[in-house]
Amino acid sequence: MAANNRRMSGKKGAQIGSGGKRRRGLEGKGPTPPAEMRKGHVKNRVANAKARQTARRPVKGRGGRSTSELVVGRNPVYEALRDGVPASTLYVQQFIDNDERVRDALALAAERGGIHLMEAPRPELDRMTNGLNHQGLVLQVPPYEYAHAEDLTAAAYDAGQDPLVVVLDGVTDPRNLGAVVRSVSAFGGHGVVVPERRAAGMTAGAWKSSAGAAARTPVARATNLTRTLEAYKKEGVIVVGLAADGEADVTDLPALDGPVAIVVGSEGKGLSRLVGETCDIRVRIPMPGGAESLNAGVAAGIVLYEAARRRA
Repeated sequence: MAANNRRMSGKKGAQIGSGGKRRRGLEGKGPTPPAEMRKGHVKNRVANAKARQTARRPVKGRGGRSTSELVVGRNPVYEALRDGVPASTLYVQQFIDNDERVRDALALAAERGGIHLMEAPRPELDRMTNGLNHQGLVLQVPPYEYAHAEDLTAAAYDAGQDPLVVVLDGVTDPRNLGAVVRSVSAFGGHGVVVPERRAAGMTAGAWKSSAGAAARTPVARATNLTRTLEAYKKEGVIVVGLAADGEADVTDLPALDGPVAIVVGSEGKGLSRLVGETCDIRVRIPMPGGAESLNAGVAAGIVLYEAARRRA
């Protein structure tokens, strides 16, 4: 009978513990995600459909626009959003581990506004990024709208000022381009000109290096740099090339007082032959320390400071 009583009893024996399940069940799960991120919501289904369309139909640049760019990986995406890099869409992998970087990236995208949040399955993100290690986060940077080279001098003349433009010849590092844009903005320049081919463009890296200056300083793209410089000369702009074997020091250059285009070559090769021959004058930066060369960002900053000092 005792055995039967035990079988019919509804009481359970003593339990050692819950293994922390109750405590974990009480922990918060963070803010409610937006509708686009909630599985089953109508906006989530629409976002997924758009993500699949975008993945199959990449944006192509035309005319004065670059191609759209993808920033991939949790840290790069977070840093791009934090540093104000323009963005159109943030793709988030379905069922992603919601760690601190993911939460911070979503929060920054929501704060900035105008950035679409789209959830996409991992295979779609793998296809979009050509198999890169995206870690479940992909940020789409919209095409950059390049100015025309003549717009830079026209805007200066319209403002009653002498043009101060920097032209980059063969600079391929986007960080150098961003640093030049930042210096042009700091010293009152009117823009930067880059070649259309074999040169750095306004990528996410250039935007970050400019520290926000790219939003207020135009960058123009020239199909033929020599023809662009010849057109500037016809407008009365003095074309000054920086070269280690220049015939004068930059500190002894009265031309910086007036309309001027400063041409900076690559750190390794300097000015190309045709561009160097097109310059009205080639100048050097005195370097008593004996360094052979400076990178484009530093060299442009020195000459821009000298120009700003003379104009002041």
